[in-house]
Amino acid sequence: MVATGSESSSIRNDQVKRALISDIHGNLEALEAVLADIATQDVDEIYCLGDIIGYGPNPCECLDLVMSRAKKTILGNHDQAALFDPDGFNPMALQAIYWTRDQLDNGPGTSNQINDRWDFLGELPRQIDEGQYKFVHGSPRDPTNEYVFPEYVFDTRKMEILFGKIEHLCFMGHTHLPGVFTTECDFITPDDCDFTYKVGKEKLMVNVGSVGQPRDDNNKSCYVVLDTDANTITFRRIDYDRNSTADKIYNVPDLSDNLGDRLKHGR
Repeated sequence: MVATGSESSSIRNDQVKRALISDIHGNLEALEAVLADIATQDVDEIYCLGDIIGYGPNPCECLDLVMSRAKKTILGNHDQAALFDPDGFNPMALQAIYWTRDQLDNGPGTSNQINDRWDFLGELPRQIDEGQYKFVHGSPRDPTNEYVFPEYVFDTRKMEILFGKIEHLCFMGHTHLPGVFTTECDFITPDDCDFTYKVGKEKLMVNVGSVGQPRDDNNKSCYVVLDTDANTITFRRIDYDRNSTADKIYNVPDLSDNLGDRLKHGR
């Protein structure tokens, strides 16, 4: 079964197949597994919706991969926190971002590579607006910091405001909870739509899930393939060596063991 959003219509004049990744959070094993899967999907380009770093043990390596592979990248709140004073971070996230900053300053690579990483982060846009497509990290109203949780479908006024900020489709991350928000105030999970949602004329907000720290009780990485020829949004779940990532976290005193434990449970 393929879920559908009202009457089918072409969602872009130029047909392109795009992989949308988000919330990598320094998880190199997950990112490498997702990029390997993307290579099998006949994808034309990759967009990254932010939070390349934070929490995970390989911020520099993940930045290097995104810099070389993604056509466009958006600033996430953890990326922003590495550049400026963190705002609203819990103690575990705050300790991780301070450790991440140190890695960006003193981690692997030449001085030019270190500077390139900082320059890349400092130049990231808060959103990408392509008319009927909007790409953000947080929400259409606050591209970097606002969460849009599934339970927000019960707040009709909030949904009206958010959908009023988009022309047709908005893709986002931040919550690590993949699914499709409809104007009918439904939240459709990947399981609900057999992992493929047929795009029609209605407005949609789509959370693409998390590559490096899924939180929907599924410990596999998640990303989305947007196919503007077939008019479909497909959620991909990819397994990876999460035990290796967790072991790296356990070996870093400044990273909480909880960050490794949660990778095993997907929450």
